[in-house]
Formats: sequence, C-alpha cells, structure tokens
Amino acid sequence: MRSILIFLILFALVTPLHAREQPPASVVITQVKSQKVSQTQSVIGILYYDRISEVSTEVTGLVQTVLPQQGAHVQKDDILVKLDTEMLDNEISLKKIHIAQNELLLQNTKKNFGRLETLYKESGVSEKDYDDALFTFQNAKLAKQARQEELATLLIKKKRSVIRAPFDGILLTKDVDSGAWVQQGKQLVSIGSSNDLFVRAPIGEGLLRYLKKGQNIAVILNAFEKEVQGVVEDIDPVADVKTKNIFVKIRIPAQEIIAANMSATVHLPASTEKELCIIPRAALIKFQGKDFVYTIKDDKAAILPVHIVAFMGKKIGVASGPIMPGMPVVIEGNERLRPDQAVRVSGEK
Repeated sequence: MRSILIFLILFALVTPLHAREQPPASVVITQVKSQKVSQTQSVIGILYYDRISEVSTEVTGLVQTVLPQQGAHVQKDDILVKLDTEMLDNEISLKKIHIAQNELLLQNTKKNFGRLETLYKESGVSEKDYDDALFTFQNAKLAKQARQEELATLLIKKKRSVIRAPFDGILLTKDVDSGAWVQQGKQLVSIGSSNDLFVRAPIGEGLLRYLKKGQNIAVILNAFEKEVQGVVEDIDPVADVKTKNIFVKIRIPAQEIIAANMSATVHLPASTEKELCIIPRAALIKFQGKDFVYTIKDDKAAILPVHIVAFMGKKIGVASGPIMPGMPVVIEGNERLRPDQAVRVSGEK
C-alpha cells in the first residue's frame, strides 16, 4: 500500500507541469459494467498428455530410418520408423516364383485328373489310379494355397516394417536410431496425443462445491504468458491423505509449442456468484507489480488501483472500491498516459 501512495504522490508532484506541455492524449474508453460472477482463486497446475502411445515394432529387423525428430508434431498415419526390407523383398519375390510353379503343377495335375476321371467312369482305369490322380490334384491345390498364405504373411511383415503414427501428436521420446537392430516388441518412439492435452491442478476440498464437469476455466500457460480456455473434464475421486487436496483435470486446446510437466496457472471459481464490476483486461496497467486503471475526470486522466477477484478470459471482475458501474475506463492509449494528463476521447467500445 505504501508503494502505491508513493507512486501517486510522485506523479501528482512531477507530472502536472509536464502534462500541460503536452497536447491532449487520444484514448478509447469503455464503461464499467456490473455482472454476477464467481470470484476466482489461482492455483498452479502441471501440463501433461493424457494419452501416450509407446510405439513398438511387431517385427524384427534393422532400422533404416527414423523420420521425425524428438519434439516434432506428427499427424495420424505419418511414417515414424522404417525397417530395412531388402531380405524380405527377396523372400517375397522367391515366394511369388514358388506360387507360379505351384500353379503350373496344379494345372497339369488337374488335366491329368480330368482324363483319368473320364476313363474311370468308362471303367478304363482302376480305382487306385483314379484315387492317386485325385490325391495328386488336391495336394497341388493345398500346396498353392499354403504358398499364398506364406506370401500374405510376408506382405504383412513388409507393411509392418513401416511404423506409422497412431494419432495426431508430438514425439515425446525417440528410443532408436538408424542402424539399430530391433526385436519384436521393442519400443521405438513415444507419442503424446496433441488432442488430449490437460492441466492437472490441486484444489482445496472447499472449492469442490463450485466446480462441475464441462465448466469453462481460464488457464495461463506461464512459459508464454498465454491465456487459453480450458474445460473441466474430470475430478479425481480420491483426495490426498495429508493435504486433503483434490486434483481437477482440465482439458486445453492443442498447442504448437508445449512440453509435458510445464506449469500453468488455473483460475478456478472460489465463491457463489456475486455482483462485481467488470472491466476489460486491456484497461489494466502495471506498476511495481500492482494493478491500476485510468478513468477520466474533468477531461484528465485519473489513475485508480484495482483489486482483481475474478478472471474471465478477456475480462476481469474487481472488488468494490474506487471502481463503480458506469465509470469510464481507458482501454486504448492507457500505456502512454500519466496522471492528470489531458485526454481526448476518440472512441468508445
């Protein structure tokens, strides 16, 4: 409070002469409104991916290439890892030749069986000769079918030698590199789903009464000072034994640059709805870590401290005090103003 008084006194003493020397500053204003909203409480949460896939290989082989780098964004079905298939390709070619040989043998045994079948009906050959021809024909069919199944297995192995992303996401870890020999089941990379990004925030049990699923929550990504809108997805059913804190799970939109375990500030409702003065966040200016707004009095800028009790996206709710409903506050041009500086209103929003 002392720093605020010093700030106001200094400006009151120093700026009047300076303000008279300047032409009126052009500003845009808006009217303070009144609205019933809940007060909010800020807590620090941790960012995490609720859906993580540890992508493994279903086949054994030599890693040929790993395409994305750690931290890269990928789309569903993007290629992540390719295994070398040179030996497999040779095996596939050989199997196709075997199938062609089986087909020739099958056609020959089929013709032979057809001739013997005709003769058998006319009692021209013995039953044993007929049965032998039938067996040879059926065996040739089965042999071809077996080779076709073997080829299908090889083609599946080749398809699975190209490992693709199971969903849209970000590459969290890269566990292999080209030239590595991997066994079946070996983890290659891990991916966090970009569409399943959450903040896990601890709250006192007393705040639980003001929360509900589907509720919109303001979330600040602290690393970027960026605000996003979150949605309450779930609330842990078990409280911490010692602190009695409960963890709330808040879904946020996918982000271009983000890292698991980064911090986020979450503004949670902390009261029943109360009548508060509502002003745009654009009206705020900072001095020594304190919040102020400019209003207009007698065509001059007047600075007023504000006590923020609710964050509402691009708006804030302030406690009763010097700010009153209907009062004009400066939302454009305020960053250049000084107390008692003459102003000219060029617009109102």
